[in-house]
Amino acid sequence: MTARADFKMIPGQTELDQIERDLRFHPAVNNNPGTLSRDQIAQFNRDGYIRGIRIFSDAEIIAIREYFDQLLAKTIAAGGDSYSISTAHAKYGRVYDILTDRRIVACVKDLLGENVVAWGSHFFCKMPHDGKAVAWHQDASYWPLTPSKAATVWLAIDDADVENACMRFIAGSHHVGHLTYRPSDSSEHNVLNQTIENAEQYGTPVDDVLKAGEVSIHSDLLLHGSEANDSDRRRCGLTLRYCAAEVRAHMDWSQKGVIVSGSDPSGHWANRPRPEVE
Repeated sequence: MTARADFKMIPGQTELDQIERDLRFHPAVNNNPGTLSRDQIAQFNRDGYIRGIRIFSDAEIIAIREYFDQLLAKTIAAGGDSYSISTAHAKYGRVYDILTDRRIVACVKDLLGENVVAWGSHFFCKMPHDGKAVAWHQDASYWPLTPSKAATVWLAIDDADVENACMRFIAGSHHVGHLTYRPSDSSEHNVLNQTIENAEQYGTPVDDVLKAGEVSIHSDLLLHGSEANDSDRRRCGLTLRYCAAEVRAHMDWSQKGVIVSGSDPSGHWANRPRPEVE
């Protein structure tokens, strides 16, 4: 969906700020899940996340890691860095295949419903001693989507633990609603450009420890972030973004979408094809 011709900007606000969005948590309702357990669905509704779900075998994740190593080398040679590989499913067939993998989609549709769109893919690769943290934030603050029926799957490419700065959640914070954030600048060494202050007031941080090949899934309203990686080990994860097909995307983001389960009766999402480049 493109911006309307009569769209008027309010001074001091971005286009995203002016989009009317339903930023309330919509609990998963599923009495007969196909892949997740009822307890996992209850935990997602209560805490805003589930974690430690094994998707890829050791052999599969080794192959994915080797692929990423090659992709990262090409990206750095072209002037990028370890955080530059974004909307990767629109460029690389191998990433498209991960985004649309039936095992991941089966988990997501148990939370979001039968009709699901995948629209985002971004490698967050913290190199050893890179000094950059990810400040506390909510994914929904960045996304021109409504209503808030979206989730992120975080796939561990490398083992992720406290030592190499795994992701952290504030359990239950998705029930607070959309929170006020402040802009971050380069002096803060924040991978992103937003910070929510005093996030710990909403709960106790929980470490998202994952083995390579495992995933966690979290609500777009859940407070999360990660510390800087001060270890000698890399920590790479691939974030995969999904929403219910009924969600409307502004700012032309519908062009990123791929229907991965059911259908999109309205035809809102582009349902882009698999790229030929591997």
